[in-house]
Amino acid sequence: MACGILPYSCCVKWRFGCGHNLKLLFFFFYLNHVVSGQIRYSIPEEMKKGSLIGNVAQDLGLDLRRLRSGQARIVTGENIQYTELKTDKGILVVNERIDREQLCGDVTPCSFSFEVILENPMELHPVKILIQDQNDNPPQVLYPVQTGGSLVAEMVPRSADVGYLVTKVVAVDVDSGQNAWLSYKLQKATDRALFEVGLQNGEIRTIRQVTDKDAVKQRLTVIVEDNGQPSRSATVIVNVAVADSFPEVLSEFTDFTHDKEYNDNLTFYLVLALAVVSFLFITCLVVIISVKIYRWRQSRIMFHSNLPVIPYYPPRYSDTLGTGTLQHVYNYEVCRTTDSRKSDCKFGTAGSQNVLIMDPSATGTMQRIQSEKSILDEPDSPLEVSCSMQIIYFFEHCLS
Repeated sequence: MACGILPYSCCVKWRFGCGHNLKLLFFFFYLNHVVSGQIRYSIPEEMKKGSLIGNVAQDLGLDLRRLRSGQARIVTGENIQYTELKTDKGILVVNERIDREQLCGDVTPCSFSFEVILENPMELHPVKILIQDQNDNPPQVLYPVQTGGSLVAEMVPRSADVGYLVTKVVAVDVDSGQNAWLSYKLQKATDRALFEVGLQNGEIRTIRQVTDKDAVKQRLTVIVEDNGQPSRSATVIVNVAVADSFPEVLSEFTDFTHDKEYNDNLTFYLVLALAVVSFLFITCLVVIISVKIYRWRQSRIMFHSNLPVIPYYPPRYSDTLGTGTLQHVYNYEVCRTTDSRKSDCKFGTAGSQNVLIMDPSATGTMQRIQSEKSILDEPDSPLEVSCSMQIIYFFEHCLS
């Protein structure tokens, strides 16, 4: 077959001859049947891992059995695989966090591509993912540069007319589209009637004639906002010196930085002092309350310990140790004379006819005496001895 009968697109003048052109034509023909149409998905950036991107099986017209039998998989040239194919469900999900600014930078639109490959028979399905920008970055102020130690001030002569350009605030936003549109507003100023800020360009200009009454030190706070939803912002402080000569500016602004550092240190020490005083107050309060509670508990303990011990004797109780305690059921009268030896004790009728006394042999066996009279008739009975001891004790305390 001559090379001239082949299509011009396939019949490239290679030095390898027409045989290689036939192989190339066959390869293109094979790819035309293997590669199907490309599917596209559009997703926002910063989606969580596992979020659904799309149903690949439904969009490609494949069933789940074909995905499993064909060992469907994703092939990409990127080091990071941002997506994952769930063959059991036929869906495409987010596998890694997608940051549009990190992936594409300033390039718009931002997208990445990969292929879904199936085997037996072989199929190749290109997939393209478009990344929509989200307002996830605040504006960045480039000028004036915010320095911590040194002071940067813009000079305005006192002869400046209306509309005099003082300086320009320059800011950028790494987001794209309307999220990167910036607007500038004057948030605070020493004299709002002297300066204004351009809404779109960030230019700071005078809105009236500068006079000698205007303060030399002017401080402006400019806020930069983007157009995202919700919007993000950044603030910048612009120091302006209204003066005609540099020595005048230097004399007025030497304490600018020192005042700021002094105020910061003063605030820190005030907060520290307040914290220390609060801690000491709370500690003293806790100690005082603890001492009060301790003393109250001690007083309660001492009060209960000082109460007289009044023993309780059950009915028909008799002294087993011979200490002289009489039975509580007996009533007796004391007949006292001037001679204590002639005093006698008269007992009434017992409330019970049965009395328990200790065994004289000290074995602990209780003997029951059937009659009270037999006890009283015995000489040196425990009742007589007990009565005598009680009477002697009574007279000793009464006469003392």
